[in-house]
Amino acid sequence: MWTHGPWQGRFLPHPLPPAERLRAYATWCNAVEGNTTFYATPARSTVETWAAQTAPGFRFVVKLPKTITHERRLSGADEPLREFLDAIEPLGPRTHALWIQLPGSFGPGDLGTLAGFLHRLPQSYRYAVEVRHKAFFEDARAVRSLEGVLGRAGAEWVPFDTVTLFETPPATDAERDAWVKKPRVPRRSAALTDRPIVRYLGRDDVDRTVEGWGHWVGVVTEWLREGRSPTVFVHTPDNAEALTLARRFHDAVRARLPQVEPLPEPVPAEPPTLF
Repeated sequence: MWTHGPWQGRFLPHPLPPAERLRAYATWCNAVEGNTTFYATPARSTVETWAAQTAPGFRFVVKLPKTITHERRLSGADEPLREFLDAIEPLGPRTHALWIQLPGSFGPGDLGTLAGFLHRLPQSYRYAVEVRHKAFFEDARAVRSLEGVLGRAGAEWVPFDTVTLFETPPATDAERDAWVKKPRVPRRSAALTDRPIVRYLGRDDVDRTVEGWGHWVGVVTEWLREGRSPTVFVHTPDNAEALTLARRFHDAVRARLPQVEPLPEPVPAEPPTLF
């Protein structure tokens, strides 16, 4: 997301060489979803530049390639998994979690495959699983089974909250596209580990997005009081205001829990002028 077009020159300096763009983003937010790795495993040299641009405490939640999760459905994927793990190794402690996003067709009958896959993964990483099959949200037995698999592996369940998106019909092209592509599932807000991860998708209307995240401000505040270390990603269908919204969410939590550390001071999008 640190190369998102609408942010360039508005929130982030532009132009910037590729080796500096993540550094600028990291002054706005201290975590990022590694979504591009879903489409292709990056070159190790590329990942080395990501590490060089971020502090050791910066959080990457890096998605496993679709070759592993969607095409091979976690079976017979040892070689692409080795290639992926070798590529991201330079991130070191910045790898907050490896994100296993499963297709909507991956249901309760596939939990044995998920359990075996998680068991074979190296213990040096933390893992977070996102499911989209409706049974995991509507069938209590399926929920318990999935929680059991994840709990035995020490893995987190990543909720993707799209409730606000689907509350009323879409009003923008980006919202219409999101209505077609994003999962329509009930909200889930139970943490399984000390590192819960939340993905919240609002609306292109800023006020609607802020109104819709009230539930999460309360949940995240309580997690922090319990000693957990949550990571929250705030999206809108067009993501035009996502950077400022992420900081507003953080401020809303700090208003309830002032001891939470502030985010960094953003780098100016334009150089200072004399007049």
